[in-house]
Amino acid sequence: MTERPDTRLCEGKLPYPAGTLVMDRISERTGRLAYVLEERTKEKNRLVSRQAFMRPEGGGIEWDVPLERITPVKG
Repeated sequence: MTERPDTRLCEGKLPYPAGTLVMDRISERTGRLAYVLEERTKEKNRLVSRQAFMRPEGGGIEWDVPLERITPVKG
């Protein structure tokens, strides 16, 4: 069994400006990009994962998806 390295969470760089209307390509759900959260190893600062947090346009509960699944909505 492989031991998982110690990690930390930090704010990541946004691929688009905050507030951009984006879509999750898998669920096809749309929302406004709020921020990106990265998980990195403590020892060497290697990227483990990146999550995009989105807010529904009409209000409601924020949700997250893997960053690589989002794309801006053409409008």
